[in-house]
Amino acid sequence: MTTIGDSHSAALPRAWLATLGRPIDGAWLSAFRFLFGLLLAVSLFRFLSFGWVDRLLVEPSFHFKYWGFEWVEPLPGPAMHALFWALLGLALTMAVGFCFRLSAALLGGGFVYFQLVDVSNYLNHYYLAALLVWLLCVSPAHRTWSVDAWLARRRAALPAEQGAGGPAASGSVARAWLYLFRFQIGLVYTFAGIAKAQSDWLIHGQPLSIWLGASTDLPILGPLFTLQGVPLVLSWCGFLFDTSIVLWLLWRKTRPYAFAVVVLFHTLTGVLLPIGMFPLIMVTAALVFFEPDWPRRLLGRLGGSRKLVQPSIRLSEAPLGRAARVALALGLGYCALQLMLPLRYLAYPGNVLWHEQGMRFSWRVMVRAKGGNTNFIVRNKATRQEWHVSPRAYLTGLQETEMSSQPDLILQLAHQIRHDFEARGRGPVEVRVDSRVAFNGRRSAPLIDPNRDLTTIADGLAARDWVLPAPRSRPTPTRPVL
Repeated sequence: MTTIGDSHSAALPRAWLATLGRPIDGAWLSAFRFLFGLLLAVSLFRFLSFGWVDRLLVEPSFHFKYWGFEWVEPLPGPAMHALFWALLGLALTMAVGFCFRLSAALLGGGFVYFQLVDVSNYLNHYYLAALLVWLLCVSPAHRTWSVDAWLARRRAALPAEQGAGGPAASGSVARAWLYLFRFQIGLVYTFAGIAKAQSDWLIHGQPLSIWLGASTDLPILGPLFTLQGVPLVLSWCGFLFDTSIVLWLLWRKTRPYAFAVVVLFHTLTGVLLPIGMFPLIMVTAALVFFEPDWPRRLLGRLGGSRKLVQPSIRLSEAPLGRAARVALALGLGYCALQLMLPLRYLAYPGNVLWHEQGMRFSWRVMVRAKGGNTNFIVRNKATRQEWHVSPRAYLTGLQETEMSSQPDLILQLAHQIRHDFEARGRGPVEVRVDSRVAFNGRRSAPLIDPNRDLTTIADGLAARDWVLPAPRSRPTPTRPVL
């Protein structure tokens, strides 16, 4: 016998499914596809024109690997350049919606590949860009204002106002897609804010005080950074922005003002900090919080043609089929994974900003400044002969900077040094390190246990007992000066 409570609880999932499956105008998704594709094309062109392809991927003789992806190898120089030119073309074809599924899938695969080549090149916005490309790939972002939709209408020999018939050309998308993109962008801001909820940021104004010290030569703003308390005030502004901006963007009444704050905030961060395309990506991504038909209304105000301004979508509702329910389940699984990845640091003792376990893929954007110096001590186990090895013998300057404060990269290089020495007949050897790191304005402290032979340690998911505890001292007070 079914009770009233059972009936009510069963009705809730059906109501949620109906809400998620309700069709809405897909103009927002197509506009995001176009703008984001253009940004990726610009980013890839920057890689080519600034020589970053060679500097980051081709010139290094040793590449740091992601755990589990040690088999990924870099392409030769000409092939790597060809890959980036191909990815640039794919970004443009995805932007206009030509062979959309194929171009987006190839773009996403290429983006993931070149990030897997070397861990030391990891940046949060590279990771975000890869996620957004793959979300676009599986989405119906080609249903409106795309070459694919235009070709579908031509094949059907129907007027553009009628569409080609069927969902692929109707221009509507399920509301779940809007929620999914909002969730992904909102997650970046929310976890970036949570990462700032710690004493270095909110009490000591670090590491922002360090970075502002490098910007005191800016006109107008530079002298302000030298005033007492300004870094701390700006730290709080960043914390409040990250933790609240999603709510202001979701509320229709405050949305236009919140978007203006987004533009201002990311413009300032782009001027002050060397974070590449990240500000432009986040400003563009914030557009998903507007109403789904915002591109049509904008084009209407700009005098766009009726074919672009008037929607040709069908909003009739139909029960969700099995495929749609499976897609919704996969979407919920993706959301759960994106929630768990930034929280995995809770499984490890100590300060994640120090030991770095759970640091990547967690949206801890610009919350730690670490600089260090690491020297490797190699000792022959039989003869006890000892060598002091500089990482510069294996790494580029950029790689050394990243390696010096990241324990897993130090471990990888230690294993490479052992392999190199033993290949030259100087083994078997053990490898220890003398590694000191300055963290968020503190005096340098040892990072790795100097008594541990790193060649006996395999990286993995276990807590790193070979990483020493983070220093407990307070950051040294600093004040930018002209």
